[in-house]
Amino acid sequence: MFDKFAVAMSHAAGSPKAGEAAYTVLSEQDFGNAQAEITAWDGYEATPLVSLAGLAGKIGVGRIDYKHEGPRFGLGSFKALGGSYAALRVLQRELSAQLGQDVSLESIRKGEHREACAGITLVSATDGNHGRSLAWGCQRFGAPCRIYIHAEVSEGRAVAMRELGAEVIRITGDYDESVLLAKKEADENGWFVVSDTSWEGYTEPPRDVMAGYSVMTREACEALEHAPTHVFLQGGVGGLAASVAAGLRQYYGENAPRVVIVEPELAACLFDSARNGKATNFAIQEETIMAGLSCGEPSEMAWEILAEESSDFLTIPDSIVAPTVRLLANSETGDPVVEAGESAVAGLAAVIAACQSAEMKGTLGLDAESRVLLIGSEGVTDPAIFAAIMEGKDHV
Repeated sequence: MFDKFAVAMSHAAGSPKAGEAAYTVLSEQDFGNAQAEITAWDGYEATPLVSLAGLAGKIGVGRIDYKHEGPRFGLGSFKALGGSYAALRVLQRELSAQLGQDVSLESIRKGEHREACAGITLVSATDGNHGRSLAWGCQRFGAPCRIYIHAEVSEGRAVAMRELGAEVIRITGDYDESVLLAKKEADENGWFVVSDTSWEGYTEPPRDVMAGYSVMTREACEALEHAPTHVFLQGGVGGLAASVAAGLRQYYGENAPRVVIVEPELAACLFDSARNGKATNFAIQEETIMAGLSCGEPSEMAWEILAEESSDFLTIPDSIVAPTVRLLANSETGDPVVEAGESAVAGLAAVIAACQSAEMKGTLGLDAESRVLLIGSEGVTDPAIFAAIMEGKDHV
């Protein structure tokens, strides 16, 4: 069953240390404010925490809990928590400045400022899910939305954003080039960038994005009977991983789990950052099947947290991604059926692969007592790609 998971993975040791980034970069108040607002939205409900007990038994760990974000607000991804909340906060700040008085999130959410919001254009670059969340938020709050996508973003994901009212601009370059164009055109036109990655002088929207993600982490913690011993978190620019790591530290304190970061070997900016001891860009030469993780430039803000909280950094080959999607969808280990996207299964693929090697299993401290938490960050966000994987294709 696990023959395809007997692969080499690169490992870099993190240097977790007692620091305050999990409390200062993202404060308890940041998380609390986001949770209070998002849980008040129409359609809010906690997403499932799925026990993969059958799989855990077969690979020799105590338990695996998979937080399935596919049902989130009907958008198919955890990103629904971040981009839309950050959009709301950008509108709040701009409207407050325009009107010379404090404007509440609730008043924008209830449509009291739709006419003013129509004059505030929000833009972002995306691999798909963040842009879809931003478009959804803009549609709800009445603001125009422009989304920049790179050459490898599937047309299915572009269509989903257009259906939510976004103007979608496709470029010929990669993700990082789409980020640069979004910034440039926003500066030239007086638009507002709502990005999930930070850079010098740009921190408020990325902080709001990561604060929004905390809803997911808090739901998982409240559903668990015991603190996990490990959490495997997919990389990307680092926003998801940093938010979850900070949320777990704030919730569990000294009992917070060991943080393992997982990235595609084709887009390993956080892995290289760990090896270099500082935020480091990665030159992407080939696109990974894990489209949402195809990022070459880490978020500086996220790295502040990950540098202190992460014990391990792994890279995985694309070859084990489609088999992991099929394992979940076909209930190959007798666990509940989960239909997941390619980026969602990075952590799970790494856990399975690690347990095929006694050396790697020992390096990561995985044993029969381990309780592993995974963030299944997306459901089927591109039906055509999912169908191809289910037909047996390992490279889409």
